[in-house]
Amino acid sequence: MKNDLADAKPAVSVVMPCLNEEETLGICIAKAMRSFEKMNINGQVVVADNGSTDRSVEIATSLGAKVVHQPIKGYGAALLAGVSGADADVIIMGDADDSYDWGDIEPFLQKIKAGYDLVMGNRFKGGIEEHAMSALHRYIGNPLLSGVARLVSHAPVGDFHCGMRAFTKNAFDQMDLATTGMEFASEMVMNATRNGLRITEIPIHLYPDKRSRPPHLRSFRDGWRHLRFIMTYAPDLVFFLPGSLFMIVGIVLQGLLFRGPVDLFGFPMGIHFLALGGLLTLAGFNLLSFGVVGKAVVSHKHPRLRSPLMNWLKGHYNLETLLLVGGAIAASGFLGDLAIFVKWIGQINQPFEETVHPAFVASSAIVLGMNIMFTAFLLNLLIKEEINHK
Repeated sequence: MKNDLADAKPAVSVVMPCLNEEETLGICIAKAMRSFEKMNINGQVVVADNGSTDRSVEIATSLGAKVVHQPIKGYGAALLAGVSGADADVIIMGDADDSYDWGDIEPFLQKIKAGYDLVMGNRFKGGIEEHAMSALHRYIGNPLLSGVARLVSHAPVGDFHCGMRAFTKNAFDQMDLATTGMEFASEMVMNATRNGLRITEIPIHLYPDKRSRPPHLRSFRDGWRHLRFIMTYAPDLVFFLPGSLFMIVGIVLQGLLFRGPVDLFGFPMGIHFLALGGLLTLAGFNLLSFGVVGKAVVSHKHPRLRSPLMNWLKGHYNLETLLLVGGAIAASGFLGDLAIFVKWIGQINQPFEETVHPAFVASSAIVLGMNIMFTAFLLNLLIKEEINHK
């Protein structure tokens, strides 16, 4: 009977990334296996070895764990290999440094059975032992990065960087994860949210790790990698907000100064503010277009993503309309500059300062119109597949 259970497909696979964890790996594997016995389930431990040079692989093999080798360095790379090598449809991942309680994994499985796709541990709700997390991480790093990630993704998660979490393999496939470093933790939550997966949290306890060596985590390097990754998921904040502000201010400045210098509430504004207006208008449009293109790329990668903008574009986008709009703006600027040039030819030996302001606005219109036209072609390349299958 025991052999039949061992040969059956496991109900859960525990995946532990490992890089020289000989001091604690055996403890974690033993605790996980005791959990399997306590729950009376067929479980599997998968050790995703990331190039250990100590006895980690030997220890894992001797304790009956499945070892998956990943030559590509990185936390995310190790987990991608480990999950790929796991045999169960339910995965629980966590560190191999004995900072998480592998003896208490049943609450994760209960939430998966309740229909959740991703179950996150929350160390701040469950309790953090003294010396288990540095003050920098506990009071600044984790709250700050988790707050930014929640703002960007609207994920119902308070502890984005907890290393212990459970998910189904089907959900993992939908997440379509690609990062190989520590930012893998954020990518998992944000991609799960983007794809409409059900996410919940449970309180867990964090203990000091039992290693004598320093952790692999590097606070500022990995913190920056997390923040950089999170911001790539925030086109509204990174592109649309500043782009809209720039473009509005730029158009207003050009409208005010089109005919020449003005005094605004006693403040003189001349050619320099007109140049600033042209710059802001063009920079603002470029930011907005980058944001739309970014949303199109994300929508193509995550078809289940609910984006009102992309849903509207897929139903109403028309390349020819944008080409006509861009062409009309560019043509109006060209005709304005042409009129100024003709006038200049007729008055070549006379002062001609009154046309400087209109020339600035006309030249900005030419560049803006061309940007609209080329952006229209790029956007068409990105969403034409959705349009063709509409």
